Amino acid sequence: MAKVKPQMKHPSNGKRVKDKFKRKPKQQNGGKPRFKFSMKDEESEIARLTELYATAKIEETSSFSDFPLSKKTLGGLKQGQYHKPTAIQRESILPALQGKDILAAAKTGSGKTLAFLIPVFEKLYTSQWTKLDGLGALIITPTRELALQIFETVAKIGKLHDFTTGLIIGGQNLKAEKNRLHQLNIIICTPGRLLQHMDQNPLFDCTNLKILVLDEADRCLDLGFESAMNAIIENLPSERQTLLFSATQTKSVKDLARLNLRNPQYIAPHEKEQYTTPTRLQQNYVAVELGQKLTMLWSFLKAHSKQKIIVFFATCKQVKYFYEVFRKLRPSTLLLPLYGGMNQERRNKIYTEFCTKSNVCLLATDVASRGLDFPKVNWVVQLDCPEDANQYIHRAGRTARLNTSGESLLVLLPQEEEGVVKMLERSKVPINKIHIDDKQLFSPLIKIQSFLAQSPELKETAKRAFVAYVKSVALMKDKSIFDASKLDLEAYAKSLGLLVTPRVRFLSRMENKSKKSNVKTDVKVAIDENDEDESDEEFFTVKKSERFSTMDQPEVEENGAQPVTESKKKVTKVKLLKKALVTNKKISFDDSGNALDEEVRDEVYDIEKARAQLKLADAEDKERYKNLQKAKRVAKKEKLKRKADEENEEEDDFGSDDEHSVDLNWLPDPDKVYNGLEQDDESGGSSAEELKPPVSTKKAAKKRKIADKIDDITLTEAEQLAMNLLK
Repeated sequence: MAKVKPQMKHPSNGKRVKDKFKRKPKQQNGGKPRFKFSMKDEESEIARLTELYATAKIEETSSFSDFPLSKKTLGGLKQGQYHKPTAIQRESILPALQGKDILAAAKTGSGKTLAFLIPVFEKLYTSQWTKLDGLGALIITPTRELALQIFETVAKIGKLHDFTTGLIIGGQNLKAEKNRLHQLNIIICTPGRLLQHMDQNPLFDCTNLKILVLDEADRCLDLGFESAMNAIIENLPSERQTLLFSATQTKSVKDLARLNLRNPQYIAPHEKEQYTTPTRLQQNYVAVELGQKLTMLWSFLKAHSKQKIIVFFATCKQVKYFYEVFRKLRPSTLLLPLYGGMNQERRNKIYTEFCTKSNVCLLATDVASRGLDFPKVNWVVQLDCPEDANQYIHRAGRTARLNTSGESLLVLLPQEEEGVVKMLERSKVPINKIHIDDKQLFSPLIKIQSFLAQSPELKETAKRAFVAYVKSVALMKDKSIFDASKLDLEAYAKSLGLLVTPRVRFLSRMENKSKKSNVKTDVKVAIDENDEDESDEEFFTVKKSERFSTMDQPEVEENGAQPVTESKKKVTKVKLLKKALVTNKKISFDDSGNALDEEVRDEVYDIEKARAQLKLADAEDKERYKNLQKAKRVAKKEKLKRKADEENEEEDDFGSDDEHSVDLNWLPDPDKVYNGLEQDDESGGSSAEELKPPVSTKKAAKKRKIADKIDDITLTEAEQLAMNLLK
């Protein structure tokens, strides 16, 4: 017996209704979704939070629920699996909630992103910010990947808030960004793209800005972004809250004055610790010759083929070359390149792929050295020496993040070892020296040379990588560590697979510039009296530049040698021109060695006369060149004419089989038309010259003569001739 589905009776009308039409109970809070409050509830919560800001204490905040945070923020943190704050979060969130300017420095991987995102959410929430209010928070980062990472974190923990967030970075659709920019409450951007919108987008308005955040602030304020950041800060309102976060924070008074900070609170929870790097980060370095770097890296990748590795290079061209040549060698690990010149879509794809995979090696420049949270990185290899200790700390900080372990390897040249080790010791960075077993090195040089011989494009890439590395070393600030003149360029070129060392014009220009700067205009050339017996090459010696005052001017010597003196003030070229003085003066001597008089010198060296001679010689050269070109054109025409005549001689009388010849076989025979005389060869009659032909025979002879010359006429003329004959 089939079961009958139970039915219910509606209490009002008594009709039976099936279960699927059963009314659902009303949701809490008037049927609105969770965390959607009325205006009255939000106002009461904002008032409660504002009161707690002044009474809360940092010592009592062991979890995020202990902070005076809104329910929406706490819900987002709980969904993102964030429960306990780190040291930098615990010490910086509460002062930021109180409206203070923050200058925070913490170790890499210590959770600085949440430390400034939580105050941003709370600042806008307590201000009851909406879409109509426009831009309320501006977060500026130095790299696109870091901006993308912050944007993902905002979407992760701020999903319960109603704020609109936008990612403004280079390489994206500028037109789409312009149309939506005025609707954003939170903007995460890079300096260059933000300044572009400020200059070109009339919809961009930041007059209501409440909070400004600079992530990796020391990098944002350095020389690379100085002009862009100055222009951005000028457009921002002065009444705002400013938060600066970095692993190596700037303390420059000039930088802080540019940002208009008001009594900033400096927060550095790890400043008093023994080391500035994470405790679980094992740091080593190795001294390798320049020509062995590629071999060492290839051997390292073969030995650690099942681990996640980041290799840092100094330039983009090096990353491109090493990626292409290592990919041809077919390693057992996946290789990914990441550098600034790549397409943004490809950069995002590589960034995501490296984060998701475990057996992979990322070849990157310093675009990946700051702020990026790559999960479970085992090794960080710095193949090229960092410029300073801050750069080393940021590179090594891509591993051993948030209490995880990791290893860092720094590759140094022998001439760099002493200076870099002392520099790291001053920055409280512990590092140990290790040695490489030569038996574990595998040189791929022969294969690389064959690759370069087969591919000219790869060879050009190797040359560009060579020049880019040498240039990067030459541009380093600390010349006590980085000296391009000590580089073994020949060995380095050979290690890259190049048989010939490329010429580095940059080095030669720098050497010439340094020589010119060393030899100043105030260096005096004088005669050394004590070296009279020496050779002529050593007769004139460059003495040390000495500035004499007017009181200490030496007298003129008896032998006539008058040393050049200078005044206290340096006389510039402009002043000399204003005084109508001659800056350069040439003294001429006769055969006996006596100086010529001014009148004689003027006669010998007449500038105007020399200029006239130069103009005359120039005109003669132009005329000679013109005649030469004309003669060449005439000779070419004659050559072409002779060639055409030779071709015509080789053809038959009535044309050849060539496609341009005229076929006259269809013309009638003049003898048959005009009844010419018949010659009897058998009877041995008289010749044609002895006969007196009639008039008709003369016409035929005339037409034969025309036919003999028929090969010299064109097709049109031949047709006209045929028409005349037929008449």
